[in-house]
Amino acid sequence: MEKNKQKLFSQLKDLDTEQRNANTREIDVADSLEIARLINAEDQKVAGQVEKKLPAIARAIDLIKEAFDRGGRLIYAGAGTSGRLGILDAVECPPTFGTDPGQVIGLIAGGREAVFRSQERAEDYESNGREALRDVDLTSRDIVCGIAASGRTPYVHGALKEAKKTGCHTLFVTTVPASQITIDVDVMIDVPVGPEVIMGSTRMKSGTAQKMVMNMLTTGAMIRSGKVYENVMVDLQLANQKLEERSKRIVMMFTGIDYEQTGEWLEKAGGHVKTALVMILTGMERGEAEQQLQEHDGFIRKILQERTMKSE
Repeated sequence: MEKNKQKLFSQLKDLDTEQRNANTREIDVADSLEIARLINAEDQKVAGQVEKKLPAIARAIDLIKEAFDRGGRLIYAGAGTSGRLGILDAVECPPTFGTDPGQVIGLIAGGREAVFRSQERAEDYESNGREALRDVDLTSRDIVCGIAASGRTPYVHGALKEAKKTGCHTLFVTTVPASQITIDVDVMIDVPVGPEVIMGSTRMKSGTAQKMVMNMLTTGAMIRSGKVYENVMVDLQLANQKLEERSKRIVMMFTGIDYEQTGEWLEKAGGHVKTALVMILTGMERGEAEQQLQEHDGFIRKILQERTMKSE
């Protein structure tokens, strides 16, 4: 046991995320404005590091889209801040893009309780990660994305190994250089943000980088899946009054009809914004509009372009 602790100590000592930041060594005696300035100055470095990984992020988007096309799921696996960010990204997909709640899911070491109260030791065992994926009935159609600022979290490694064993594609989002990673995945998205403002506080720059990457992964995959028309979310669910009114605004914006007419068209379309738009813009009945959306992978633009080509 003592030998294992010494090995872990050595691993952590060398990680980028565990180094002291030379720019913030006087932060403990800084006033509030200077604290804010120092944090902001470090945060501004994150986007530039993410930019360097856009090709890898694009490859990951393609693999996620392919998993969705197979009827598979995107499964995030992380611990602590990383796990919570994965869950946050997952739960935002249904209201934003109208997806099934099971299409993107987030797993966190320690389970549901760890979302609200830290369960630190739950991340220390690869077996916990393996079991978490078995509990959600992992299949080879799925794609698993591990999230770990340090790149070494046993729970995440266990999940990725189980995914590989099952035949899934695997992604890894980390904020240390790939050279410090000891596990093999299909797409490595390493965003080395450097030492944190407060040493080891990876909820800061590391968390920001992870959130930026995950935003790109799910948003990119949803765009590729026909969930967006131009740059507008058109597959949202009418789950509350705000979304109902946003849906009406979207239909009005693209069609030019008035508020009352919009409500009538949405009712005719079964409350589905994309169907209503196709019906209004093409004159199709609901059944034909739904069929066209299915045949064109949900892309309104493809339907309209095809009709334009036929009319020329």
